[in-house]
Amino acid sequence: MNLSHDSNINGIRVKRLSDASFSNEQLNHFHDFIYDQVLTAALCKVSKEYGNPPSPFSFFVMGSAGRMEQSIWSDQDHGLVFTLKTDEAQEYFLKLGKEISEGLEIAGYKKCSGSVMASNPLWCKSMEDWEAQLGLWVGESTWESIRYLLIFADARSIHGNPGLVSRLKEKAFDEVKREHLLLRMLDNTMYMKKGVGVLGQLLVETHGAYTGSINLKETAFLPFVNAARLLSFYGGIKETPTLSRISLVSDVMMPDQDKSLYSKNFSALLDYRLKHGCNRDYDSGHYVNTSKLTKDEKKSLKEILKVGEQFYEHVRRMLERM
Repeated sequence: MNLSHDSNINGIRVKRLSDASFSNEQLNHFHDFIYDQVLTAALCKVSKEYGNPPSPFSFFVMGSAGRMEQSIWSDQDHGLVFTLKTDEAQEYFLKLGKEISEGLEIAGYKKCSGSVMASNPLWCKSMEDWEAQLGLWVGESTWESIRYLLIFADARSIHGNPGLVSRLKEKAFDEVKREHLLLRMLDNTMYMKKGVGVLGQLLVETHGAYTGSINLKETAFLPFVNAARLLSFYGGIKETPTLSRISLVSDVMMPDQDKSLYSKNFSALLDYRLKHGCNRDYDSGHYVNTSKLTKDEKKSLKEILKVGEQFYEHVRRMLERM
């Protein structure tokens, strides 16, 4: 990877983020722009050394990037799918995946601690091998394989042929439904950190670097994100953003007034994180120092936390009645 080029990309990223006040939508379009710049540079380098891509492919993002819900700082979650099943194609796209991952790291995106990246053969496969892998995860139904299926559900193609990812998601959704795995997925997502105590107080970290702060990712985002993702499998919804998943749920499954309540509070949560998150780096971006919040801001946060828990419980009861 051309270090100076990607350092320039990081410079653009830092300047734009410091100069502008982003909405969540604008911020995530900006992240997509940075990804595209890095991917273009990676393709250029690999093409010069090894020739053009040997087959059509799609580069896709997952996690908060897949859902278009990244904060100012974000880590990497991505993969590659390509049509040609040969050792040479596998080697080529793994090289491309490595260049992309290294370029994104230079541009300010922390590498995924679980190695959910296109530089890992598990997330860089031919279409045929991807179909086999999805079938294997469904067949195994272990905690880890269910986790991988949940991760893949957020896949969103941002370069190449989006139809490849669409076909894989169609297969994953069909097999999950056929094998009745939704309750296993529910079990996989049950543990979530409480944000409000029995006396109505915000439950903050009591030791470590974030003492006095609340972890928004674990207490606020996970209930909304997990509930909407489970709904997407249940309702066959292929869209990835949490708000889209909620809006596309049929009225038979969930009344409009409930969808409106959950959407309103998740939108408020996205805005709340941008306004109040520490945002010094990737890890700090998950936390809010509650001592810096006004009484009204604390009240708003408690309402968001309450509605998120209510949303998850709504979906849990729905799935358990199936």
